[in-house]
Amino acid sequence: MTSLHNTPVRRRRAAAAAAAAGLLATLLAAGPAAATPDPGDGPAVRKTGPGAAAAARAAVEAGDIPGQDQVVHSANIEHVAEMPKGALKGINTDLAFQGRYAYAGNYDGFVIWDISRPKSPKIVSEVLCPGGQNDISVSGDLLFLSTDSSRSDNSCNSVSQPATEKSSWEGIKVFDISDKTNPKYVAAVETNCGSHTHTLVPGGRDVYLYVSSYSPNDAFPDCKPPHDGISVVKVPRHAPERAAVVGFPVLFPDGGNPGTPTVSKTTGCHDITVFPSKKLAAGACMGDGIIFDISRPEQPRVIDRVRDDVNFAFWHSATFSENGSKVVFTDELGGGVGATCNEATGPNRGADGIYAITGRGDQRRLAFRGYYKIDRYQADTENCVAHNGSLIPVRGRDIMVQAWYQGGISVFDFTDPARAHEIGWFERGPISTDTLSLGGSWSAYYYNGHIYSNDIAKGFDVLKINDRRTDSARHVRLDRLNAQTQPDYR
Repeated sequence: MTSLHNTPVRRRRAAAAAAAAGLLATLLAAGPAAATPDPGDGPAVRKTGPGAAAAARAAVEAGDIPGQDQVVHSANIEHVAEMPKGALKGINTDLAFQGRYAYAGNYDGFVIWDISRPKSPKIVSEVLCPGGQNDISVSGDLLFLSTDSSRSDNSCNSVSQPATEKSSWEGIKVFDISDKTNPKYVAAVETNCGSHTHTLVPGGRDVYLYVSSYSPNDAFPDCKPPHDGISVVKVPRHAPERAAVVGFPVLFPDGGNPGTPTVSKTTGCHDITVFPSKKLAAGACMGDGIIFDISRPEQPRVIDRVRDDVNFAFWHSATFSENGSKVVFTDELGGGVGATCNEATGPNRGADGIYAITGRGDQRRLAFRGYYKIDRYQADTENCVAHNGSLIPVRGRDIMVQAWYQGGISVFDFTDPARAHEIGWFERGPISTDTLSLGGSWSAYYYNGHIYSNDIAKGFDVLKINDRRTDSARHVRLDRLNAQTQPDYR
């Protein structure tokens, strides 16, 4: 592996861009479970035309992009650790943190990492429980997993089964992680259309989960249209076996965005971020972006809704600024498997849309301020689009770290949302210069002085940013982080 510092690669010459038109898994892991994909998802490897492959190889030879799997990064980013996958060989997904542990989702289950020494993370346990995406969050001694893959039952021994069969199961699984070396499966809750993602809403004696799912079908007994809301799951902390769906609030009584050939129809939400201290949430819901009041967790109430039918294809996720005055929405153009970080796609599609929140109370409104997209063009054999990220808690500024699949990891400043700009980055060269292969960073989050990334294909990366603009974040220490349950860093 070669590591290049402060290299100009990836900001390619236009000519090159134009040319590119029982559960612990000491057992062997099963293959990745088939999950409900984001629009555009497809095989992990796709054929590309000879022109794209030739352009990718030419760009490598010219030094316009790094070589296959070559690590490159800006001078202010340090690559602290690179840990390969263990027994779970499926697609790596989201991350959550608690104390000295990182919890890493995988289509085959989840991994608990000891990150007390960021330079040498160690696997504490691996739990085999197929059911992609296995979106993950933690609260106290409880860990929650999302299953958006039609399964034969709710056990960790289940197999894929068509959603057209009434007996099929999808939803939320709950584990007791009081013993990190031996997590125990304690409860399951079936939810309509499964659970593509979920968001933890903390309470007192109870934890609430906002379950996001979409793509209903008249042929699916448990996922028929209309599917215009979210499932609310209530989990008693001291009796998780009593977890249950307590409501299905309708967020789109008018049916939501009807969709166009280039914009997803709204049939549910993809992801929600809550800001508990402000009793506010932001929802990325396919064709719509929303903010809603969560002062009554079982009855969230939409305050405002926006659309961008020009540049947004699929509203994917959301992150608030530190004071809650802005929201960064991501557009997952191409469903995460498309090569959209190129000159042909341009700077405003497959990007972040940054919105200001104006007004107060029920008069709060979302107002568009600008786009942000990495300008490090990628090969047409690399899946690349805006994906999961979190704030870096910097005093007086809005700075975020974000995953871009094979586009790597970007640290950017959106204090002025009309002029958001990158201040640091990390990535690898293409997995392949011949075929479009699924890989890169799924999630990149800042936690207690380091950036942690779950790479779809490679494993678990630890980075550190050394920059005066982010130095103040080192003084902020958290005892937990579920990125979609945004802490009040102030």
